[in-house]
Amino acid sequence: MISSIRQWKEYIMSDLYRYESKSNWQSFLKSYMINEGFRYSFWLRTNNYLGNIKGRFFLQPIYLFSKVIQRRLKYKFGIQIHSYGKIDKGLYIIHYSGIFINGNVVIGKNFTISQGVSIGVTNRGLKKGNPIIGDNVYIGPGAIIIGNVTIGNDAAIGANAVVTKDLPPFAVAVGVPARVISYNGSKQYVNNRI
Repeated sequence: MISSIRQWKEYIMSDLYRYESKSNWQSFLKSYMINEGFRYSFWLRTNNYLGNIKGRFFLQPIYLFSKVIQRRLKYKFGIQIHSYGKIDKGLYIIHYSGIFINGNVVIGKNFTISQGVSIGVTNRGLKKGNPIIGDNVYIGPGAIIIGNVTIGNDAAIGANAVVTKDLPPFAVAVGVPARVISYNGSKQYVNNRI
């Protein structure tokens, strides 16, 4: 949760670094204009910050404006990530469209997500709850992670995999249901780590 202007800037610049491998205002403007994922990430971080500020009535209009912008981008880009979610620094949305992340999912640093990914809750069974995803995780196109599962640090999940069980650190998982095929991890997929 972003609770200060300094933290807000750190989160924005960490996300920017994943796109541009530098964090300055020139690269910010460039990325904001050409990278739909970064644009969505900017408003996601802004809403998270403004939503956590209590007792600052004068910021309410700005918060409402930023919510409208994020909602507009949600429909335009097909990305639905709740602004109150717990996603650490270094979010990188490779391709947009068809992305859904439940608001109660906990995600670590340097998270890389592709198009068509769903990360959500299950309301029954042994795995009732939300996923917890570690640092430096890559999720390929069309993958689904559902239920109370833990994805270890540096894991990579292949395209169209369905993850319903815990994955250890450095696991590479593919298939339906997902199975571990190696322990080479996500190093080749997660660039510009913060």
